[in-house]
Amino acid sequence: MGRVRASIDVPGRPFDAEALWYDTARWPTFVDGLHHVARQDAGWPREVGARVVWDSTPGGRGRVVEVVEAFEQRTGQTAFVEDEHVRGTQRVAFTALDGDRTRVEIAFEYTIKRRGGWTPLVDMVFVRRPFREALERTLTRFARELRADRDLLA
Repeated sequence: MGRVRASIDVPGRPFDAEALWYDTARWPTFVDGLHHVARQDAGWPREVGARVVWDSTPGGRGRVVEVVEAFEQRTGQTAFVEDEHVRGTQRVAFTALDGDRTRVEIAFEYTIKRRGGWTPLVDMVFVRRPFREALERTLTRFARELRADRDLLA
């Protein structure tokens, strides 16, 4: 099983970060490799079993399905995530910090669907590193979007 993790500290309260994170209409502005959201169940992101389905940009992950496993308001969400090549559990967490700041952390534990020829080195170079870099790009763009929202309100 592979594991990747990334975090960033952003301005504002967990409520602010959470509102943007779960706004799938805005995902194209910050989720790395996302082309468009194809479907979102009415209960997503809060109801266990609710799903959101999105398609990646060409050459990306293909169709990605995220199914809610747990949700706690102002704290985070755990979801089962599956695409053409991997399946796993993704956890997003929002932690209040001093000085009106929030830490946003994403952790993804995954298994590769096709094992033939996959070695730990192949996983590290061709799966783990690209996933970690994608999470970092997502969080960097997310922070930029959140700052822009705060600037509009100021």
